[in-house]
Amino acid sequence: MKDDIRDMRGLYEEVILEHNRHPRHYPENPPGSNHHAHGFNPLCNDEVFVHIKVEDGLVREVGFEGAGCAVSMASASMMTEAVRGRPVEDVRALFRRVRGMLAEDGPAADVGKLKVLAGVKEFPMRVKCASLPWHTLVAALDSRAETVSTEADAEPWCPQPEAAP
Repeated sequence: MKDDIRDMRGLYEEVILEHNRHPRHYPENPPGSNHHAHGFNPLCNDEVFVHIKVEDGLVREVGFEGAGCAVSMASASMMTEAVRGRPVEDVRALFRRVRGMLAEDGPAADVGKLKVLAGVKEFPMRVKCASLPWHTLVAALDSRAETVSTEADAEPWCPQPEAAP
């Protein structure tokens, strides 16, 4: 049993590091994107922009931009791979299963390769990091204009260059 846990943790760390070093569909705003959303996690300044091209009820293209911790960027990368080419309703169902797995201590069932994200539960402060891209994805599908945040009353941290005098 301990070897299984150690193996799963090693796999979790390996996959997170790989997707953080080489994120898929990043930085990408696919041509013809017609759904966009912005997400922000003030606890570690994760910021993600999700761009989706939806046609005929399918997520034809998806990409993301932003910066954040390894968990957040890896989750966004894995998310883009998981939802590209899928029907919107399947994407929404996958979101519910991933959210259940991460935030509600639900099973890591029916999420495919994403089950490796269940390892984030060992680090409770990182659950919001892993969840942010997924909530931002749903906000994009819903065409919500407000910034998705992991905390109430949070303002995005986006440093702007100072104006010349």
